[in-house]
Amino acid sequence: MALRVVIADDERPARAFLLALVRDFDDVAVVGEATDGAEAVALIERERPDLALLDLQMPELDGLEVVRLLDKRHLPLVAFVTAHDEYAVRAFELNAVDYLLKPVTRARLAETLTRARERLEREDLRAEAAERIARAAEQYDEDRGSGRLERVPVKKREEILLLPVERIASIESEGELLHITTETNERHTITRALKDLEARLDPEAFLRLSRGTIARVALIESVSPMPGGTFVVTLSNGQKLSVSRQRSKVLRERLLKL
Repeated sequence: MALRVVIADDERPARAFLLALVRDFDDVAVVGEATDGAEAVALIERERPDLALLDLQMPELDGLEVVRLLDKRHLPLVAFVTAHDEYAVRAFELNAVDYLLKPVTRARLAETLTRARERLEREDLRAEAAERIARAAEQYDEDRGSGRLERVPVKKREEILLLPVERIASIESEGELLHITTETNERHTITRALKDLEARLDPEAFLRLSRGTIARVALIESVSPMPGGTFVVTLSNGQKLSVSRQRSKVLRERLLKL
């Protein structure tokens, strides 16, 4: 059977070039193309391709964000297409994640397609590929530094909401999930490591309250002492969040010291 492929790139010339290369292979079927990350998520979830060729540097939702937003039960094999991004190349090579450097050559694309077919035949390799992408995403975020986030992409039913950071009241971790609560008590869940998201938030605007909780400083309305030298903070949206013993000292220095 033909290998079912989708292509996502926000630049039309680059997308057309890659599309032409892929169509040159008789045993490959292109089942869709996307012009941005949000479109890529919808396309992949609808078509369930074998392989997704994702541009890494798309605006708003880059290739890694697309993978984070996809239902992991239906995650296809993924190869990232990137310009010469030293951080991406390092992260992908360290974690054995497939990638194509622009301009893509036919020979290099053929290697990617062959590798995809081999992994499709073995479920263990396919599962490992998803784990490698997750590790590479963490490595990439860590290496490229903390460019401040302005909006966080979250799935809301069939749409992708770009949530402004200034609307976030708190972030709480639960395993591999992050639960985001807004100032108006809307709740959203994303898949991401708390430390990676924290690294891209303004440290003056957000404060870690415990190992698994971050709150927006401006929304802390009251601080209640608890037995053992800890605290409970109350946010303007009514949320009550516990502060660990270790972080209580930081909170006292930051908020309670005149």
